[in-house]
Amino acid sequence: MVTLEDVAKQAGVSLATASRVLNGSTRQVGADLRARVERAAGELGYRANMAAQTLAKGASNVIGIVVHDLTDPYFAALADGAMRAAAGEGLLVMVGTTHRDPEQEIAYVATLNAQRVRAVLLAGSRVDDPEVTGRLRDELRRYLDAGGRVACVGQPLLGVDTVAPANREGAAALARALAGLGHTRFAVLAGPPRLITARDRCAGFVTTIRELGLPEPRVVHGPFDRDGGHTAAAETGEATCVFAVNDVMAVGALAAYRERGVRVPEDVSVAGFDDIPTLRDQVPALTTVRLPLTDLGARALELALDAGETPVVEQVTGEVVLRESVRDLR
Repeated sequence: MVTLEDVAKQAGVSLATASRVLNGSTRQVGADLRARVERAAGELGYRANMAAQTLAKGASNVIGIVVHDLTDPYFAALADGAMRAAAGEGLLVMVGTTHRDPEQEIAYVATLNAQRVRAVLLAGSRVDDPEVTGRLRDELRRYLDAGGRVACVGQPLLGVDTVAPANREGAAALARALAGLGHTRFAVLAGPPRLITARDRCAGFVTTIRELGLPEPRVVHGPFDRDGGHTAAAETGEATCVFAVNDVMAVGALAAYRERGVRVPEDVSVAGFDDIPTLRDQVPALTTVRLPLTDLGARALELALDAGETPVVEQVTGEVVLRESVRDLR
């Protein structure tokens, strides 16, 4: 069976261009490119997919958003940003949560493809598993071949438009800020070792501390959630400052210290990453790296609805926000 990808290769154009020509997209394609695609389709005997034409013409007004954990304020904020942007376009939204199961993520994409939604947004870190990532890419390619559109918030590993938080850079900036306050003994609540977001944030922090000539931080791995931070807090040793690679882990660590009578920041300082909305009620206020979470979700939707010839990667840099949970030792 001849696929749209075969036609694109024969015509020497991108898959997106071939889809626009053959699946009836309202977006304009130059006459020369259109002629090349139509000629290649005729030579190969390609037959257009009617479902793909429906999607390309925008008949569906439904967007699918797939997140790792909707109870996590990070993902709730991303989804909220995308949903507000979708409402402004008159689009309806379906939200699915994978509970951090990569197989469930693949299944969601297949289901959304079968339901012919107009676009799919994926929010969440990739795992360090080339086989799983490859199967997700294949599932997304089938959806794109059918005229769908895709964008993600996370690492640019899927061959689609991506809004990519600068995780290493943000953690490095935080490390420099904390060291500048006089801290020399650090621990990192590092999350799962195969979760790329957690690994990048840990690496950015540890590498920078090493470059500053300070003692190697103690690294404690565990789940990427509140309970993971709560448990890992018992293993931070003599550190004067603890960096949790996301805010929900930091909140768990703060609770653990409070239960043990460890004062923050008098006895130990704590910092996180993301600046989730619920931090406004946290006492003491948590030092963190602020990401514009709702804006990230909205921008991902914009990219999905305005898919170009080649995938776009937009890196978003976080801002270090020093608050009361970190003590100045200078």
